[in-house]
Amino acid sequence: MSDATVTDQTISSAAPMSAATIRPEEAAHFGELAKDWWDPKGSSAMLHKLNPVRLRFVREAVDVHWGGDVRSVKPLAGKNALDVGCGAGLLCEPLARLGAEVTGVDAAPENAQAAAAHAEGSGLDIRYIAGEIGGQNIGQFDLVTCMEVIEHVADKTAFLGELKARMKPDGLMILSTPNRTAASRILLVEGAEALGMIPRGTHHWDDFVTPEELRELLDSIGLTMDEPTGIAFGPMQGLHLSGDVSLNYIVTARHRG
Repeated sequence: MSDATVTDQTISSAAPMSAATIRPEEAAHFGELAKDWWDPKGSSAMLHKLNPVRLRFVREAVDVHWGGDVRSVKPLAGKNALDVGCGAGLLCEPLARLGAEVTGVDAAPENAQAAAAHAEGSGLDIRYIAGEIGGQNIGQFDLVTCMEVIEHVADKTAFLGELKARMKPDGLMILSTPNRTAASRILLVEGAEALGMIPRGTHHWDDFVTPEELRELLDSIGLTMDEPTGIAFGPMQGLHLSGDVSLNYIVTARHRG
């Protein structure tokens, strides 16, 4: 691994925010999970199962948005990508392998440190920033991703506005989040957390966002949301992309016009 790769994987402190969006207790909760985030059998095991499903959607969305070659192994070559709420880098690293110049931002310093250490060990040149996205002077990006984050945000409109500000005029945003339904309450909160599949305290059902609410939030800041794709669970298929959005869903958004 080159010295340049190690040097570029830096942790910078949070810049002052114009408006607080992340609850401190939420950042602390996920920071406590940093030590075994990359353990596929650890506290983030569910994310390891979810990540390939999200990546399939991301790859297809990227190909459609930029009209790329579906056979290319680096469809994001020449583009930069920002993952907000990146955790320990589960999505950042695949985005880098798809050819993007990647920046990851997480409110928990422990996560950013764990992400940088893992990327360095994997020989990947990824920039990680510890702190809120608001006030970060990091420019604009072709691709902005934010997976399973908005349900943990206090001011959702302000947060989405910060994401929009980081997206180039012809850029693409991809968001995923649990839906606020009876199914998500039973399976994600009362079921998965009770059974230890997800750490207790991870989800607060009242903060979940429906597709209709997310569409309205994005519309209010000048972004157009495409039709949501569900992330469903089945005994035979496991987690998979689906027309059923009752549990979890993933969407793309673009600048209006």
